[in-house]
Amino acid sequence: MLSPNDKKLGKLDPFYRPSVSKQKTSAEIISEARNALRTVRTQRPFTPQEDQRKLFGPASSRTSENRPPSSFSLHASSFESSDSRSISGARLSPLELKPKVPASPTTEEDSCFSFPKPPVDAAKIRRISSARARLFRAASQGALLPDRSLPPSDSKKTVESKETVMIADSLVKINGIYLTKSNTICHLKSHPLQLTYDGGFNEIKKQEMFKGTTSLPSHLKSGGDQGKRHARASSCPSSSDLSRLQTKAEENIETVCAACTQLHHALEEGNMLGNKFKKRSILLKTLYKLVDVGSDLLSLKLAKIILALKVSRKNLLNVCKLIFKISRNEKNDSLIQNDSILESLLEVLRSEDLEMNMEAFLYCMGSIKFISGNPGFLNEMISKGAVEILINLVKQINENTKKCGTCLPNSGHLLVQVTATLRNLVDSPLVRSNFLSISALPQLCTVMQQYMGDKDVCTNIARIFSKLTSYRDCCGALASYSRCYALFLNLINTYQKEQDIVVRVVFILGNLTAKNNQAREQFSKEKGSIQTLLSLFQTFHQLDLHSQKPVGQGGELYRAQRLPSEAEDVLIKLTRVLANIAIHPGMGPVLATNPGIVGLLLTTLEYKSLDDCEELVINATATINNLSYYQVKNSIIQDKKLYIAELLLKLLVSNNMDGILEAVRVFGNLSQDRDVCDFIVQNNVHKFMMALLDARHQDICFSACGVLLNLTVDKDKRVILKEGGGIKKLVDCLRDFGPMDWQLACLVCKTLWNFSENITNASSCFGNEDTNTLLLLLSSFLDEELALDGSFDPDLKNYHKLHWETEFKPVAQQLLNRIQRHHTFLEPLPVPSF
Repeated sequence: MLSPNDKKLGKLDPFYRPSVSKQKTSAEIISEARNALRTVRTQRPFTPQEDQRKLFGPASSRTSENRPPSSFSLHASSFESSDSRSISGARLSPLELKPKVPASPTTEEDSCFSFPKPPVDAAKIRRISSARARLFRAASQGALLPDRSLPPSDSKKTVESKETVMIADSLVKINGIYLTKSNTICHLKSHPLQLTYDGGFNEIKKQEMFKGTTSLPSHLKSGGDQGKRHARASSCPSSSDLSRLQTKAEENIETVCAACTQLHHALEEGNMLGNKFKKRSILLKTLYKLVDVGSDLLSLKLAKIILALKVSRKNLLNVCKLIFKISRNEKNDSLIQNDSILESLLEVLRSEDLEMNMEAFLYCMGSIKFISGNPGFLNEMISKGAVEILINLVKQINENTKKCGTCLPNSGHLLVQVTATLRNLVDSPLVRSNFLSISALPQLCTVMQQYMGDKDVCTNIARIFSKLTSYRDCCGALASYSRCYALFLNLINTYQKEQDIVVRVVFILGNLTAKNNQAREQFSKEKGSIQTLLSLFQTFHQLDLHSQKPVGQGGELYRAQRLPSEAEDVLIKLTRVLANIAIHPGMGPVLATNPGIVGLLLTTLEYKSLDDCEELVINATATINNLSYYQVKNSIIQDKKLYIAELLLKLLVSNNMDGILEAVRVFGNLSQDRDVCDFIVQNNVHKFMMALLDARHQDICFSACGVLLNLTVDKDKRVILKEGGGIKKLVDCLRDFGPMDWQLACLVCKTLWNFSENITNASSCFGNEDTNTLLLLLSSFLDEELALDGSFDPDLKNYHKLHWETEFKPVAQQLLNRIQRHHTFLEPLPVPSF
């Protein structure tokens, strides 16, 4: 007859143990390893870093014909001379042309005028250099040559300080650079570069600046033929001449760069940035001409001023392209960071109109994507609000798509850049916190839904989610968004044979179902969820079979590498999802009775060994373990229990402790069946279990002891504990792990209780030495003050106290009483499950 305490033990749930509190504690985390139904962990899919910086990487689904180029030429002529705004459509009245005859140059104001000159002689053009010829040809069309000249005596206005900046009707000077409204000559003081303004147009005379040089230093030009175009040799100078001229050219560029920096500061201090500056058009023309110098450093300076002057349309596109070209070279990252170009790029995204400037946004985002891959920009991007700006951009695209009922042209190209940038940033805890605070996850889910046919966009978002769901708070936030489950199932069905996206979606589902039972339930409610997983399992199982290399055809080397193939990686993540959702009481029985799911799991154990793919074999075994918990009608696991036991033997004899542990856990569940117990004894598996008690590994000892406990329910099999010193090993486990693991200590006591059911003499039953050890251990362990006097933190101490009181103490007290009395009134304890 069972005592009240034993009846209490019989009512304990052998699989589930109630949580101490709703919030998971450190003690509960330790306890998870003991649950018969366990989640399975795996590594996040690896994403290789791209070798080159391009809008679309080599793995892109876009063809070269269907995507914007990453390489293009860009010159001063690419920019529009007038940066006009939207055309109003109103017809303007013609102006009456009344030529003026200039008066005599008697005043300072009139001294800048001159009479028209005759056309340039064509023969003279042929005698000049090819670079000059291009300028004269342009002049003959009325674009560049002046219709009036500036007398040398009045070409410069005296300014008191080289640092003086004046922007009025007559003069702009910065460290020797002059800009005048009428017939201005802008030049670098003491340097041969002249920037000349004549007749309303700017022209750059560079023929002297790089005269005699063959090339610029590599870090001062953008590469290609552009540098060569501005550095044609007029002679064959010596190496010392070349070095001197290169140094001179470098100094010239540095001077212009310094002037650009001061110009930007002057405009900013004078509140002349933006599009309201009176001399804006003149200044922009000069800046555009300087683009052809070909220096990356100078181009960044120019781009920063041009963006600050709020250019639009084609000029905005071209300046974004200019920065994009420079940012493609990672060696320029330091230049971009030093000039705070990121802030200018983010301002474009923040203030410009998306629909009107889609292509400009694309190249702007391309630059931001490139530098986001450099960890040195992370803090700057966070502090400048990059995450918020990008998510707001995503939100705009979603709203426009919803409003128009269709995706905006080129918006998919832009989203590839945005999502790739976010993927680079989400490793930061601050970024993840921002994601949660601005509700970024639902916005990304909406993008994925609207752009389901764009594999590049979906893959990038899957990469973002695979990173985020590795963290508890982000995983919980995504799990609570109920629409995500149908979305992920749709993705699997859409891209079932696309490994790179499927493996990430399945990894995300594994994370969601590992940490949230509500997520398991929500997933199980989605229509076709199990069928989708089964179909995916079949697809990649076949791919894996076809990729197998037989022995003699490189198979030995293939197995020795032990690196999962792409098909194996999907199967690893997929079996993890199955193991996790099997924990849900509504899904577990469904999976256990599904012949397709169970059949593929068993097939995996048949043709895969631990040497072939360790993680896949272990995950498949863990899934079978979880399914073996459900003793339901039509369970395929129960029908094939002996075949499963036979498959597990090869894991037991392996050298892989993780594989051994999973196999022992399955035997713990299956050994509740008498036929399986007979199989264990017939195949000497019980000896292996007793040997594992010496492993000094708590989880292995726990599982092995559980199998021995199930065997001792059968009176005919209790004698096996005396084989191989089984009693002594159980007592040693109690001594070694008791104070640290009351659950294991409880299992040991239950096993000894069953074994000693017909005891007449304690010494003859356990042996003298083990009897004395048991009396001593049980007496001390039942003393609460001594038993719980461990160096545990308060949380762990409460955890240990709970299991000591509810599990160990009742069984240990009965066993101690039995040994002390040398007789028993109790029946064998009920069989636990694992």
